[in-house]
Amino acid sequence: MKTLEKIDVREVRRKLGLNQSQFWSKIGVTQSGGSRYESGRNIPRPVQALLRLVHVEQIDISRLRKDDFEVIEYLRSKDPSLLKDLKKAAKSQGKKG
Repeated sequence: MKTLEKIDVREVRRKLGLNQSQFWSKIGVTQSGGSRYESGRNIPRPVQALLRLVHVEQIDISRLRKDDFEVIEYLRSKDPSLLKDLKKAAKSQGKKG
């Protein structure tokens, strides 16, 4: 998958029909900061990751909680096969509708 740094973020925003403030505020970036990224400034990896989650994967990050991440990290370190099975089950459930 291409990184968002290589993709025209301005074009992504326009295709979504959002102004800069709407688009960037969803990931905690100011309009002026987003404008700088759209003008060619390098986008840091954490911002790229948030852009992908919010604007490509369509994940509402406001619904994520710290304990969600703690559970994932616990499974990743203690039982990676269970985490893999759970991801697979969730993905197949999502396809069912």
